[in-house]
Amino acid sequence: LGGLKYSRNMSSGLGGLNKSPNGVVIGLVQMQLPKAILTKEELSNQVLQICKLVEKARKNMSTVDLVVFPEYALQGLSMSIEDEILVNKDGPETEAFAQACKENNIWGCFSIMERNPGKMPFNTGLIYNNQGEEVLYYRKMHPWVGCEPWYPGDLGIPICIGPNACKLALIICHDGMFPEMARECAYKGAEIMIRTAGYTAPIKNSWKFTNQANAFQNLMCTASVCMCGSDGTFDSMGQGMFCNFDGEILVAGTNRPDEIITCELRPDLVREARIHWNVENNIYQFGHRGFVAVKGGATDCPYTYMHDLAKGEWNLPWDKDIIHKDGTAFGYDPPTQVYSPAQK
Repeated sequence: LGGLKYSRNMSSGLGGLNKSPNGVVIGLVQMQLPKAILTKEELSNQVLQICKLVEKARKNMSTVDLVVFPEYALQGLSMSIEDEILVNKDGPETEAFAQACKENNIWGCFSIMERNPGKMPFNTGLIYNNQGEEVLYYRKMHPWVGCEPWYPGDLGIPICIGPNACKLALIICHDGMFPEMARECAYKGAEIMIRTAGYTAPIKNSWKFTNQANAFQNLMCTASVCMCGSDGTFDSMGQGMFCNFDGEILVAGTNRPDEIITCELRPDLVREARIHWNVENNIYQFGHRGFVAVKGGATDCPYTYMHDLAKGEWNLPWDKDIIHKDGTAFGYDPPTQVYSPAQK
């Protein structure tokens, strides 16, 4: 099991080797960060590498239900917006991913940089079931500004029914630094939240405690993975991690490229906790404040930031003093387009 670390007081089913009837076994691929993908040929070669790792995940462990690839697994960290290496949601690259899932009888979660005609590209995540059918389509809500150029996601946070009837959500990288993202996943019913990322080493500690907090605050399992290794310029950190719904780390990976971290998660125990927990049932109690003193608890919304955001009037007390409000520090031109969400 290499450098994997296991919790002393929780069970991961020996990393999914011993799968229970109610379990979901997930494999997180700490994929080797490729050298900058700049041509169509390089893109095609990377597609083949991802499909080989889908096959590896199946051969490595027959109990794995879902294999998860990190953000930037396809296009690497070049941040290029050249059309030659952008892809469409239903293009040949994603068709290859879907076919790999079907051929290996496994669910898969993949990352693409998606064309967005006339605008900056989307940073997109897709989940296919073991029949190769698309079941979840998500666009990253919070690009890692100011160094990422991606258009802000405009489809909200979808939930899908995953393996063994679990409820799955997907967020991407920087999304997980906003507690509202995990709360939205849980509020819509997610029992397992996937977080894919391309983060580099300076984010290691923040990565760990936000994955744990996102789990604990919402009674929700989290499965999170980064790219790994060096492309000659950037060093991604790997650090695949599974957190139980109480925030305990079940399994943690290291920084070995192409290592597949596996764990059994128990969505049935998430459902049980959400129903039976009294203290620290935070996802329920957030909307029912003080229910010991007040029948049903207080169900108002006393949070100024929520009201301001809903009105489009977000304004911090120090807003006028903030220096970085675009991507010029990272070499991008100031944007001229105004955000326009997708048509419903």
